[in-house]
Amino acid sequence: MRGKALSVGLKALAIFAVTLSVTNTWASVHWKETVLQNFNGTNGSGPQSGLIFDTAGNLYGTTTSGGTYNYGTVFELSPTVGGGWSETVLHNFNENGSDGWGPQSGLIFDAAGNLYGTTTSGGTYNHGTVFELSPMPGGGWTETVLYSFGNSTDGAYPYYAGVIFDAAGNLYGTTYSGGTYNCPGDGGCGTVFKLTPTVGGGWTETVLYNFGNGTDGYAPYAGLILDAAGNLFGTTTYGGTNRCAEAQYQGCGTVFELSPTAGGGWTETVLHNFDGTDGAIPIASLIFDTAGNLYGTTEGGGSYTNDGTVFQLSPMAGGGWTETVLYSFNEQGPGGYGPAAGPLVFDAARNLYGTVFNGGAYFGGTVFKLAPTVGGGWTETVLYNFGYSTDGNGPWAGLIFDATGNLYGTTWYGGTYQCGQGGCGTVFELTPIYPCTRCSHAAPR
Repeated sequence: MRGKALSVGLKALAIFAVTLSVTNTWASVHWKETVLQNFNGTNGSGPQSGLIFDTAGNLYGTTTSGGTYNYGTVFELSPTVGGGWSETVLHNFNENGSDGWGPQSGLIFDAAGNLYGTTTSGGTYNHGTVFELSPMPGGGWTETVLYSFGNSTDGAYPYYAGVIFDAAGNLYGTTYSGGTYNCPGDGGCGTVFKLTPTVGGGWTETVLYNFGNGTDGYAPYAGLILDAAGNLFGTTTYGGTNRCAEAQYQGCGTVFELSPTAGGGWTETVLHNFDGTDGAIPIASLIFDTAGNLYGTTEGGGSYTNDGTVFQLSPMAGGGWTETVLYSFNEQGPGGYGPAAGPLVFDAARNLYGTVFNGGAYFGGTVFKLAPTVGGGWTETVLYNFGYSTDGNGPWAGLIFDATGNLYGTTWYGGTYQCGQGGCGTVFELTPIYPCTRCSHAAPR
C-alpha cells in the first residue's frame, strides 16, 4: 500500500453550550497542538494505533516496536498534577515463541477493566495473536495470549484489525491473510473470526467467513463494527467486481456485511464494490451515524486518481446500499492525501474528523474536518499540519474526543527522539481555541 514507509471503544463526546455576551462575535476556530508523549525507543516507538480512555481519563495505546525487546509495547498515559502526562509501559512484547509482537491495532476494555488487542506477528505459529492484559491487585499488568493464529486455515496476520465484543462477551476480528482460499502473494485471502470464552477458561476460535471464493473481496486490513441486530460490517483492501491500477490491477476493494443465519453460520453480502473513481483500497474501519448510514475512507482512488476519499453508504428502502463520495483528497491540495488506517469520528454537530498520512503544508500529514453544508455537500478544513518541527509526522491512526471537545491521536514518526531513519513517534492533543472579536477577554470554551 502506498501510504505505508488498519473496534476500539471511543470515549463519549459531550459538547457544552457556551453563553456569550451579545457584544461578542466569534472568529474562526484555531486548533493548538500539544505533544503529550515523545517515544524514545526504550519506552516504545512507531505507534500506529489509535487511543482509548478509561473512566479516570488515562489514555491507552500500542507501539509497533521499541520497548525492552524492541517488539512493541502497550502503554498508559496518565495526566499529572500541575500539567503534563506520565507514561507507564504495561507490557513489552517479546519474540519468544509464545508472545505476540508488532501490534498495529488499538485496544478495547471489558467491563472488568481488562485490555484486549491483537499483534500482527508472533505467537506459537508466528502469524499473530489475540491477547488480554489484566491489572494485578498489587500493581502491574499480566498478559495472556488468548489465541495464536496460523495453525491451519484459521487465519493469519490480524494487521490493523483489533477485536470487538458482542453483548455475550464473544470477540470478533479479521485476519489479512490465511483461511481456506489462496490469493496472489498473500498465502490466503483472509478471514473473519470469532473467539468464544469456554467454561473453565480458555477461548475457542471459529472462522465465520473465508474471503476469496469469487468476487467477494479479500485481504481485510481493518477491523469490524456491529449493528444492534448483531450484523458485522467491514472492508476488504482488495477484491470485488472492479479492477483498478491503484489496487495493482486486483479488485479495488469492498464494503461487506456478515449476517448470522437462523440455523447457525453467517452469510456475506457485498454492500459496495469500489471502482477507482469512487475510491480504492479501503483500509480503515467503518462507523455508523444515528440514521444507520456507514462512513469510511479509501487510501486511493477518487477524483484525483490515487489520493483517497471519504465515502458514505446509505441503505435504500427497497434493499441495497448507495455510495456517495463526500470528499476526494488531492496530493496537490492543502489537505494532504492518503487517508490513514484509523476510523473517522463524529462530533455532536455531525462533523467528521480524521487524519491523512501524507501531504499537507509540511508534508507530514494532517488532521482534517469535514462539515456538511446547507443544501448538501461537505466542506473540508485542515485543523493541523504535521511535520513543522518535532510535533510528529505521519498520523496513521484515527482520533478520539474527550468530554470537552479536545482531540487525541498518535503519529507513527516524528517527535523529539530519533529511531532508525525517523522520529520515534508521538501522542498528541489538539485543543480548539475560540477567539472572539470586540472583546477584551479570552472567550470561554
